[in-house]
Amino acid sequence: MKIKDLPKSNDSQGTYPNTGHRKRLRERFLQSGLEGFLDYEIVELLLTLGTPRKDCKQMAKEAIKNFGGLRGVLSTSYEELQRVKGVGPSNAFGLKLFQATSERLAREQIPEKIAMSSSKAVADYLKKFIGLKKKEHFVMLSIDARNNLIKISDISVGSLNASIVHPREVFKEAIQASAAQIIIAHNHPSGDPEASPEDIALTRRLAEAAKIIGVELLDHIIVTEDNFSSLKEQSLI
Repeated sequence: MKIKDLPKSNDSQGTYPNTGHRKRLRERFLQSGLEGFLDYEIVELLLTLGTPRKDCKQMAKEAIKNFGGLRGVLSTSYEELQRVKGVGPSNAFGLKLFQATSERLAREQIPEKIAMSSSKAVADYLKKFIGLKKKEHFVMLSIDARNNLIKISDISVGSLNASIVHPREVFKEAIQASAAQIIIAHNHPSGDPEASPEDIALTRRLAEAAKIIGVELLDHIIVTEDNFSSLKEQSLI
């Protein structure tokens, strides 16, 4: 049996629409990374990984429009992403995997020693880590007696306007890490970094518990995508 006229699948052969454009995008990335890429082009490039034979440009532009930019696309839920016409499970999975990988790398790149005397230094890192989250994420930084960061622990994930935090979970993590000091932090998806009455009450409750256990609560930092507030600097601790 002779097999003939099999379709070629190699990108370089140009056997399906938009092959040349896709190839040029990939070559640009290999030559200079994401330098000069527009937001929709980055999303388009990611979408091509889950869509071997389909033009992804319009999907990418629609996603950027719907979710307000690259950050918005990457922080959108798996289900919401699939509401964009043409974006299927494989595309959405690829975008969420890229987001999770980026966050993992950012977390691992935290310096071994943060200037714990500077709430801004801590907040700048936390903005990248939880500042873009759509729900409130409450985390704790365990610190040794020499001001070295030991670890960052995820304590709870709440709703859009409230975190559920149990002191026993906070101090269980601190004790297991042999922390001498801790900093607690959470994000405000609303974009307003000011502490709510509930935030202040929780902070004072944890500060009292910390004294009993023998761990010092240094600060409670609230972050948004581009701002922060420190309860210590406001004399609320």
